[in-house]
Amino acid sequence: MPDVPRPPVEDWATDFDHTHPDYAASAPEIWDDLRERCPVAHTERFGGAWLPTRHEDVARIAKDTEHFTSQGIIVTDWRPEAPRPVGYAPPITSDPPFHAIARKFLLEFFSPKAIDGWEKTARETCRELIAEIRAKGLDEFDAATEYAQHIPVRVIADMLGLPREDGDKFRVFIHRIIEEPGQNAVESWEDTLDYYLDTKVKERRENLGDDLISYLCTADIDGIALQDEHVRGTIALLIIAGIDTTWSGIGSSIWHMAQHPVDRKRWITDPEVRPFALEEFLRFYAPVTMARLVAEDVEIGGCPMKEGDWTLLPFPSANRDPEAFDHADEFIIDRQRNRHTAFGLGIHRCVGSNLARMEMRVALEEWMDAFPDFELVEPEAVTWSTGQVRGPRRMPVRING
Repeated sequence: MPDVPRPPVEDWATDFDHTHPDYAASAPEIWDDLRERCPVAHTERFGGAWLPTRHEDVARIAKDTEHFTSQGIIVTDWRPEAPRPVGYAPPITSDPPFHAIARKFLLEFFSPKAIDGWEKTARETCRELIAEIRAKGLDEFDAATEYAQHIPVRVIADMLGLPREDGDKFRVFIHRIIEEPGQNAVESWEDTLDYYLDTKVKERRENLGDDLISYLCTADIDGIALQDEHVRGTIALLIIAGIDTTWSGIGSSIWHMAQHPVDRKRWITDPEVRPFALEEFLRFYAPVTMARLVAEDVEIGGCPMKEGDWTLLPFPSANRDPEAFDHADEFIIDRQRNRHTAFGLGIHRCVGSNLARMEMRVALEEWMDAFPDFELVEPEAVTWSTGQVRGPRRMPVRING
């Protein structure tokens, strides 16, 4: 079934659509405009949804588990039926008190020490991709599809003990769920992420290994083993949230470097600036917009949000709020004070932030070492993903020298 075209947006303040290509192309400009004239936008689409754009409002909602539930995190035309407080993809869809229990299962695998052990895999992956690019002998290629979009796929696959060659399947699942939820019909159950994961969980329960899926299959809550639905949902979370978000961050960083030779030179000649640069990439190009459902009527920014309404949490907009950051609309490669919200706020702050940082750092180090001088072939040819994760989907670059 072809994608359903979205009606055009006349006014982002009263009829926004974050899944529209125009939003993907111009999101920072839209946020800036709304922050000035309508800080909390509204739309009747999706059955009613809100879009706060100020750091203060986004932070308040993210930290409020009384008036907002995480039962739904991706805005759709319907409301999820997964039972609270567990949700369909714990812990990100879980509410207190279950959230803390579900999150605890993952902390060991995503601690700084544990992630250090995966840096070699990430670096080897980047070098393999660069070698594949060089082997083609091309001066022009797509840095998004040939490089950025493969790195987290391969690392997450290894962590979960899944075949790397299933990467193309992961990309299809991500596209359906993140970019165009509800718009693409699936011909059969066998084509769904749930079917794929149910099959893998069954296989792993019968043949345990030392991977993350095996760990979840043997985990328990007060002596009761995790249900298959819990294991499946958590794996789905790691595939969806751990892949698309990171490749978008890598792609956006390369997109920036392609257009800013001064920053490229600073990165190459001043290694001490790189940790600051990484955090500024995360702030300025934060890829993730989360969502919540209103659990109880509440007023935010003077707007009455009703039970059952959606509200987006555009962390990228919060990161560009001049009330929260000096020179918020400028990329400052050595920015010192940078308490950004790229990984969220509150109890749902990204459990995989250590992994994402490591993959972005390694990906940029290897790219800049291999291709210190490059540029966009055509800036207008770059396309951005739609929906709640924003990053380059197509990014033709030209290697100079």
